[in-house]
This record gives sequence, structure tokens and C-alpha cells, in this order.
Amino acid sequence: MSGTDQIRGASLKLMGGRVLDGNGIDAENTALLIENGRIKAMGAAAESADAEEVIRVDGCVIAPGFVDLCCNLREPGNGQKGNIESETRAAAHGGFTTVCASPETSPVNDSGAVTHLIRDGAASRSPIRVLPVGAVTRGLEGDLLSDMSGLARAGCVAVGNGSRAIKNARILRRCMAYAHTFGLTVMLSPENQALAADGYAHDGLVTSRLGLLGIPEVAETTAVMEMLLLAEETGVRLHLSQLSCARSVEMIADARKRGIAVTADVAMHQLVFTEDAIAGFDSRFHVRPPLRSETDRLALLAGVRDGVIDAIVSQHQPHDTAAKQAPFGATEPGLSSIESVLSLGLELVNRGELQLRQLIRALTAGPSSVIGQDGALKEGAVADLCVFDPEAHWTPGPETLVSAGQHAPMVDRALPGVVRMTLLEGAKAWASNLG
Repeated sequence: MSGTDQIRGASLKLMGGRVLDGNGIDAENTALLIENGRIKAMGAAAESADAEEVIRVDGCVIAPGFVDLCCNLREPGNGQKGNIESETRAAAHGGFTTVCASPETSPVNDSGAVTHLIRDGAASRSPIRVLPVGAVTRGLEGDLLSDMSGLARAGCVAVGNGSRAIKNARILRRCMAYAHTFGLTVMLSPENQALAADGYAHDGLVTSRLGLLGIPEVAETTAVMEMLLLAEETGVRLHLSQLSCARSVEMIADARKRGIAVTADVAMHQLVFTEDAIAGFDSRFHVRPPLRSETDRLALLAGVRDGVIDAIVSQHQPHDTAAKQAPFGATEPGLSSIESVLSLGLELVNRGELQLRQLIRALTAGPSSVIGQDGALKEGAVADLCVFDPEAHWTPGPETLVSAGQHAPMVDRALPGVVRMTLLEGAKAWASNLG
């Protein structure tokens, strides 16, 4: 069963779960009481309290609702690749209660009018919270600055360039300085367009063997260094999105030691897969930035463990079937990934590459802090929750995936981690069989 069950005015008690958040709470076999959309009590106080609905969640983890800093909802747009309703339902299925909507829409979210269109659509058709990210330049063309003041007033939580490049350092510097005047975080995907050129895969051994056009690591690392230096000069809050290289992690760690206000995220698929995934010309793994080497993957994982990388994102990009049915280089980049993020993360936990608390932190407290939210489980907090069974399995495929994009990173193979319930302000945004 899925959908939205409005229970904000009622009381709900979850019994027997492991309460775990990214701020240090870890309590086995405990209870949590929700009233009027907020956490009323936890532990013994919750267990002894009365509630209108009591649900046993034995064997499940009760975590804060996941927060995604990079999600493409494909609306406004032509609807062929998905829309607010389909993709936010997919997000709820994946345990997410908040998604930051990419400015890469049609038309681009570079004005308050488009921001209001997104917010109105989400208010009427989304079971979860949608926070728009505005375009840092008009039309995301990397040239003229957008109306950042209007975007902020309309409700954008940040401005960014999506997957597009900004034309030169002079314009980038102006963007940062302008955003700083309005207290806006700038979310940028670091890529030097001249060095990336026409490439679409990691410039390594697999690319050479397959005869594909490569994107060298220096296309990212030079952009990271440039952005860090300009952020240091302008004082803007900088968030570097979707890192893929080991050297990028090192530079961010060094920048923080110098006092630069910089945060960062990585897409889950960069932590799980390497360039080897494209060895069979599998167009699902045509992503940008490209999947890189095992050395890079391990360094990115270390960045998550150490907290240098604040958040793990889905980088969800649903496509219609035709967009992925062409020669590799002619396909459109992106994975339909938001429903698989938790499961892929649990596979990393099961392999000993991440601890469960580190995974939860990177899906909750870390991204929440980037957008100025708390993300902690505590009395009085908004009851945005994900209840999942880490031992249960599900198999992604046409019958189980909710997204309009069916090109999930894993299909027809059992994955760990079933989201039993996603609650937004105490309301059931997603619920499956708890029996």
C-alpha cells in the first residue's frame, strides 16, 4: 500500500524499533510517540503513554526522514520523464521526507514565478516536502545572473547551476558575491567545461579499451580549487555537489582548515560503482560526473566516514526509455536512483565500508545542516521519520519501482532494506506491510 494517510491531528505510537539518528541517539527496542505532527515523547515516557494508533516495528530502524540535496522532479516540463507526483512518491518509497528540487526544469527555475509553480504543485500533489533550488544564472546558461533576491523571497533554499557550467571565473565570482549579499548558499557541480569537452566517461583504462571519450579527473579538481578560492574571497556559503574524485575530498578538507565555509555531497552511485560498470556499454551508468576509479571510490567513502563529505544524495534523474536506448555516448546521463539509495547504502554497511550510523548521518543530519535545518530526533521536533527493516529484501523492477524512470542502478536483484513507513509531520507519506 502507498499513498498519504493524514494523521497529523491524531496520536501514533511506534513500538519495539531501534531509534537511530545522525546526532548520537541510538536506542534499541524503544518507543516513540507522535502527537499533532511532532515527537511528543521517546523511550519509557512514550511506552507508557496512550495513543490512538499503536504500530509495532520490531526489527526496524526508526530514523529521521532522509533529506536529498539533489533531486530532479522533471516539473515543470513535458511530463515524459516524470512529474512532481510520481517522483515525490518514489522519494517517499525510498524513505525521503525532504527533497531539494533541481533548477534544471523546463522552463528553468530562474524566477520567483517558476519557484511558485513548483511549490504550488508540491503543495497539492506531493506527499513529502519539496524545497526548490533556484538557478544561479538566467536559463542556467552560465552568463547573466538570475534574480536571486526574487528567488529567495519565493522560497528557494539555495541557488545552483545544476549540471551546467558557468562560463568563466569572472561570472562565477559575481554569482558568489551576489548570493552572499542575500545570505544564500551556492550549490555548484564542479566541472571545467574546457577540460571535460565532449567526454562522457572517466578518462581511464575502461574508456581507452572501449574507445569512449573521457573526462579527466582534473576537469573536476581544477573547478573545485577555483570555487574554493572564490568562496574564500567572497565569503559565500559554498556547497560542492556530486564529487567524484579523491583529490576533491583532500582539497575540501584543507579548505575547511583554512576556515572556508564549504560543505559537500556525493551521489550514492559514486560510493558503490566504478568505471567497470560501463564495461558492457550499460547506458544506465552513463552519469555525470562519470563513475571513476576504485581509488576514487574508496576516498569518497573515507570522506563520508570522516565527515568531510556532509551528505549522500540520490542525484535522481528519471528518463523515459528512449533516452537510454542509443549508443552509450548518445544516451542522456543519469540514474533513476532515489528508491535505491538506502538499499545501496545498506550493502556498503553489510560489507563493512560504512557504519549504519554514518550512513544515517549522511542521509539526515548532514544534508539538513547544509540547508539550515536540524534533522535530530528529539522531543518537540517535527515528526519526519523513516521506518525501515534492514534485514528485509526487495527487488527493484517494473512492479516495485514507483518512479517514471525505470533505469535503476540495480534491477532484478534482491536488495536489503525495505522502507516500511515514511512519515511527514506525522502523516503517512508511504506505508507498506508491517506484518
